[in-house]
Amino acid sequence: MEPMSFGMSLVEITWLNVLLSGDNALVIALACRRLEGRQRRLGIIFGAGAAVLLRIVFTAGVTFILRFPFLRAGGAVLLLWIAVKLLLGEEGGDDSVAAPNSLWKAVWTVVVADVVMSLDNVLAIAAAAHGSTLLIVIGLAISVPIVVMSSTLIVTILNRLPILI
Repeated sequence: MEPMSFGMSLVEITWLNVLLSGDNALVIALACRRLEGRQRRLGIIFGAGAAVLLRIVFTAGVTFILRFPFLRAGGAVLLLWIAVKLLLGEEGGDDSVAAPNSLWKAVWTVVVADVVMSLDNVLAIAAAAHGSTLLIVIGLAISVPIVVMSSTLIVTILNRLPILI
C-alpha cells in the first residue's frame, strides 16, 4: 500500500470510528453512571478497552471474509438492513441499558452491548481497511481516547441532568 493511500485509509478508519462510536460512548456512560470516582474511570477505561479488543478481533475476521466478492455484497446488504432498522426506529433505545453498581458488572454490560451494537462499525472499518489489520489497530488506537473522553463527558452530563437518561 502506498504511503498516501495508507494515510488516507487511516484517516478514513479513524473518522469512521469516531462517527460510529457515539452509541458506544453513550452505553459506556449509562453503564458506569452509578459508579463513583475511581471505579467510574476504571469502568470507562476497562469497558472501552475490552470493547476495542473485541472489535479488533471482529474487524480482522470481517476483513478476511470481505476478500470474497459475494460475501462483500452480503455485508453491504447487512449494512443496508441496519440503516433501515435505525431509520424506522425498531432498535431498542439506549435508555434500556442497566446501570450496575459494581465495576465488573458495568464492564460486562459495556462489552455485551458493544458486541451487539458494533456490527455497523466493524463492517465499515473492515471495508475501509482494504485488508490491512495494521490500519484497523492503529485507527482504533487513535479513536479509543476519543470514546473514553466522550463517555466521561456524557456520564458527567447525565449525573448533573438525570432527566436526560
